[in-house]
Amino acid sequence: MSEKNRDGKRMARERLAAERAKHRAADRRRRALIVGASVVCVLGLAAVIGVVAANAGKDKKSESSGPVVAPSGAQGKDSLAIPVGQDGAKATLTVWEDFRCPACKAFETAYRPTLHELVDAGKLRIEYHLATLIDGNLGGSGSRHAANAAACAQDAGKFRDLHDVLYENQPEETDDAFADNGKLIELAGKVKGLDTPAFRKCVNDGTHNAWVVKSNQAFQAGGFSGTPTVLLDGKNIYQDQTMTPAKLKQLVEDANKG
Repeated sequence: MSEKNRDGKRMARERLAAERAKHRAADRRRRALIVGASVVCVLGLAAVIGVVAANAGKDKKSESSGPVVAPSGAQGKDSLAIPVGQDGAKATLTVWEDFRCPACKAFETAYRPTLHELVDAGKLRIEYHLATLIDGNLGGSGSRHAANAAACAQDAGKFRDLHDVLYENQPEETDDAFADNGKLIELAGKVKGLDTPAFRKCVNDGTHNAWVVKSNQAFQAGGFSGTPTVLLDGKNIYQDQTMTPAKLKQLVEDANKG
């Protein structure tokens, strides 16, 4: 073999190794983003238990009081789960999340294409439970108002669409922008056919606020460590540091083989 050919092959191997290292570094950064964001939410929960309890007490006497009105199609215990996907899917993902939580946005950003693919293929059903952790940690009402708006979108059959829009337009964690119903209605305009008089009334009246409070109480009672909490058929997969969208897809595929 000529010296020129050996040099060419060596350079090709070096380029391949460099490319693989680049992909590994990108994967580590992605995982660090998700894990790091979740630490913010978790530490907030541990640090302000008293504030959470105080805010929960205020909810009972505020605009969140009144009858508990579950959104259309809500399922599970006390109708606190918003289902996305076919009832007959062989794998079920349970997600507890908060629209103000940066860790939830990180999870959604990384996993959304895979979740959509599996749901649309009829292989996965997702049960969303809405919490108001950041309202308790930092004050404000954006978590609750956004959750109410998402429940109003569920009434219109457009929960997943608004759910994704809210995360795509999530404000900074300390910015309570979602407390503004006008802002939520503006974002709903990005979902075709959602911004209707009925939707606006639901948002402005806080139709599902008491339901959101009840959902958050269930989150607290569940003893979860923070948001997001992600369970695949009852097993907490978010705590698995080796979890990736590809691995999750394989787990769901395996469940559908059984």
